[in-house]
Amino acid sequence: MNKVLVAIMNSPTDFGILQSRGWYRIPVDTAPRRWPPDVLAFYQTKVFDEQAFAIHYYGRVREIRRVGRRDLFPDETPNAKSNRRYYQVFLERLETLPQPIISARWRRIVFVSTTWEKFTLAEEINDLFDDSPLEDRLWKKLKNLHIAAERQWRVKIGRAIYFLDFAMFCEQGRIAVETDGLHHTKPKRVVRDYKRDNALQLGGWEVLRFSGSHVREELDSYCIPKIVTMIDQLGGLSHEGLLSQGPFVYPAPKSERWVFCEASPVYDWD
Repeated sequence: MNKVLVAIMNSPTDFGILQSRGWYRIPVDTAPRRWPPDVLAFYQTKVFDEQAFAIHYYGRVREIRRVGRRDLFPDETPNAKSNRRYYQVFLERLETLPQPIISARWRRIVFVSTTWEKFTLAEEINDLFDDSPLEDRLWKKLKNLHIAAERQWRVKIGRAIYFLDFAMFCEQGRIAVETDGLHHTKPKRVVRDYKRDNALQLGGWEVLRFSGSHVREELDSYCIPKIVTMIDQLGGLSHEGLLSQGPFVYPAPKSERWVFCEASPVYDWD
C-alpha cells in the first residue's frame, strides 16, 4: 500500500454518498496518471465551513469499477454529462486523520498523487507533492528555515496555464522559483523554459531558476541567499487578502513575516 491519491471534495451531496454508500467517482478522461490508487483522501473546499481547505478523511481502496454516469445516478435527468464514464472507487471504510493536512493558502486542487509515507507525515498540502527529488530537497530547506512558499502553484497568463515549482508572495511582487532537472538541458526544453519565464515576467512574476547542481551542491551558499535577497527586495512576504496567520522567520537578515490563508472562489469540477 503505497500510492495515495488526494481528490477534491466540493459537494456535501458527494460527501453524503461517500459516508453512506462508501464510494467516490472520478471521471475516466481526467483521472491522474498514477492509477490506480491504494488509498483515496479528500481535500474539502469552502462549502464545508470549519473543515474547509484541509484533508480530514481518507480510506483504503477496496474495489474500482468502470461505470457510466447513468449507473451511478439512474434517476438523474439526462444532461450533457449523462454519457460520461467514471471510475467508481469503493473504500473499505472512511477514516479520520488524527490531525488534518491543511492548506496555508486557498489553492485549486483536483488531484495530488503522493506516497503513503508522505501522506502519514504531512502537516500541510505542500508536504504531499511527489514529483521531483530536487523540489523535495528545496522544500525541506525552505520549511526548516520557515520560508513561506507554495508548491505546484497554478498560474494562468492569457490562455496559458503554468504550474510553478514554488511560488512566494511578497508585499511588492511575486516570486516563481523553478528547479531544473536534466530534462531541462534539452534544446527544445531550454527554448520552452525561456518562453515560460518571459510569460511569467510579463504576468508580474520575478523568476529564479536553479539547476540540479545548484540545488544539490549549493543549496545553502547560493539558492537560499538568492531567494532571501529577492524576498527582501520585494518588501518581505505579504499578508494582503489572506485570512489566518502564523509567523515565518527566515535568515540573512533576520526578519519575521506572516503567511495567511486566502478566501476561495467557487469550484466547478465533475
